[in-house]
Amino acid sequence: MEAEEAAEPTVAEGETTGEEEEAAAEEEAGEEEAEAHIEDIAFSFEGPFGKYDQFQLQRGLQVYTEVCSACHGLKFVPIRTLADEGGPALPENQVRAYAAGLTEVLDPETDEERPRLPTDHFPAISGDGMGPDLSLMAKARAGFHGPYGTGMSQLFNGIGGPEYIHAILTDYTGEEMEQAGSVFYQNTAFSGGYIAMPAPLSDDLVTYEDGTPATVDQMARDVSAFLMWTAEPKMMDRKQVGLVSVLFLIVLTALLYLTNKRLWAPHKGKHLGS
Repeated sequence: MEAEEAAEPTVAEGETTGEEEEAAAEEEAGEEEAEAHIEDIAFSFEGPFGKYDQFQLQRGLQVYTEVCSACHGLKFVPIRTLADEGGPALPENQVRAYAAGLTEVLDPETDEERPRLPTDHFPAISGDGMGPDLSLMAKARAGFHGPYGTGMSQLFNGIGGPEYIHAILTDYTGEEMEQAGSVFYQNTAFSGGYIAMPAPLSDDLVTYEDGTPATVDQMARDVSAFLMWTAEPKMMDRKQVGLVSVLFLIVLTALLYLTNKRLWAPHKGKHLGS
């Protein structure tokens, strides 16, 4: 008995077994995943009947222009769409003035630079230290997992792209880390916990013409909604077409059912009233 007890391996105080280390690693990973939770926000455009808020899109355009455009481009977005209904819906003269205020574009016909026109696209930003293009970012970054099954969560809550952008802009902790000569900033919404982009927003960084308080949360919501529009500018049209299609299918189904019932009634021994 004593020999058997002596043969059993012992664990010194302060040491951990492989299973304990694995459990600790899983627990730590779970904590990191919990920290990266994306908050669900009730944007006006979510759900089958949601619509873009024109004034929120205009505020988001202002935040993008004054804060984000220095490092992020919108190369897939035509400037003329700023005047479209369902979007920011700016007057034509404001769209022309906005286009002229952007960086000049190289005219392929004359091989010379000229002011941008509404028919041109937003500038593409590239180079060292510049961030990714934001044209489709709200669709490329899904804050929520899914959709699973029938996709009802996506139908009513969306895929979480705007929520992800909002979380990235608001979840800075103020902690910094230097690595390989570069400074990284702690952000609980970013995978890995640290991001190379410093916090771009601070209270009252912009002045809204409509008097809306320019808090970090408000600016993040506005620019997130604007980037959802740049990624899905025809969302409202698709929802309207989808609703009409569903109603048409419901009526068609009812008509087919009644037609089928009338055609088969004589063969089933049923008599329909005249």
